[in-house]
Amino acid sequence: MAYIDTSVLAAYYCPEPLSRAVQKALGKVAQPTISPLVEVELYSEVATKVRARELEAAAGRRILALFQKHLAEGFYGLVPIDAAEYRLARDWIGGFSSPLRAADALHLAAASANDLTLLTADKALARSAGHFDVACELIG
Repeated sequence: MAYIDTSVLAAYYCPEPLSRAVQKALGKVAQPTISPLVEVELYSEVATKVRARELEAAAGRRILALFQKHLAEGFYGLVPIDAAEYRLARDWIGGFSSPLRAADALHLAAASANDLTLLTADKALARSAGHFDVACELIG
């Protein structure tokens, strides 16, 4: 099982240079798992691409509808981000030992708390995962 971060989902659903590698990597994951934070960030990423005219609005709606269909069909497992994950993220950030940002700290905490390997295309997040001993696979 793997925790799929937003950088991976964005490349899975939107045309990006890493899309092919992401599709191949996701195809090997038995139970891809996300959190509600990933869902919100994916919507934000698609909206940003539409506003920047990298995607047509109709394409953005199709992407989000497909993602919602995949959620409804159980393609993704869903883990919560609760108070314990917020405290862990806070403590990691408060240690001043990494450039970890709030949302990425929450992704790491969700993966760690659920004993999941983080699947990411974000090099900085992968470095932070290593720093905090969170299992991680970097795509790309």
